[in-house]
Amino acid sequence: MIDSPRLRKAIVPAAGFGTRLFPATQVVKKELLPIVDAEGRAKPAIVAIVEEAINGGIEEVGIVIQPGDRGIFEALFKAPPKPQLWQKLKPHQHEYSQYLQEMGKRVVLLEQTTQDGYGHAVYCARDWVGDEPFMLLLGDHIYASKTEISCAGQMRQVYERTGRSAIGLRVMPGNTIHLSGCATGTWQDAATLSLTKIAEKPSLEYARQHLRVEGLGEDEFLTMFGIYVLEARIFEYLEQHIAENFREGGEFQLTSCLEKLCRDVGAVGYIVRGQCFDFGIPETYRQTAIDFGAH
Repeated sequence: MIDSPRLRKAIVPAAGFGTRLFPATQVVKKELLPIVDAEGRAKPAIVAIVEEAINGGIEEVGIVIQPGDRGIFEALFKAPPKPQLWQKLKPHQHEYSQYLQEMGKRVVLLEQTTQDGYGHAVYCARDWVGDEPFMLLLGDHIYASKTEISCAGQMRQVYERTGRSAIGLRVMPGNTIHLSGCATGTWQDAATLSLTKIAEKPSLEYARQHLRVEGLGEDEFLTMFGIYVLEARIFEYLEQHIAENFREGGEFQLTSCLEKLCRDVGAVGYIVRGQCFDFGIPETYRQTAIDFGAH
């Protein structure tokens, strides 16, 4: 195992508008939509994401929010229920409320004052992260491991073993790769690759020409799982894009910066032994509601 800088912090961007889930997101933040866990408890999805990070050994979780949403997140993580509600809750709900407040001691709320894209949201955590490596978890994905080690815990292990930025991956059919980032590389072992190329939402034709991976089936590719461990150097690339106003699709994106990080200092990809649930669009939110609690 390589003596890598200690991994203590995680970032969860949660400052978007959730337009794909409109009109629900006109009144409820996407990250606060309910999911039902394996214990049958209905809880905001952001709680499951923070739990995932903590189960991966993270000490502090920075949630990037819009300034006007601070009160909502503070009510969830920093304050007990109002007395009228508290009186109606059962003892096990009292215990869970206290659990949330203990979790909240490890949650830091960071602000994105202008919604300029996913990469910009990550950049808003730069001062808080400092020069440390950090874990990044999507604000509209929740995760279920197929092993005793959480998905975030698997990513931590890969980072500690390789000493490099690590990108979680999954095998997906070609007809879905236009929905997410895609990567290729050369195998280090059965689940880990040295990454050579990353592309954001490629066409199937582009992927066939540039993103094939040895050993996968025809029209199977590696796409982003939604958990990353990144060196602080990624902020330099994001800062450069922001300073030059280099936008993709009108926003500052992360994937092109990951490509630069991969090219300049190297990064590894890891096929996570688990499942991620994207609740950011109606169809997959419905499936998340059905499947997540079964794990």
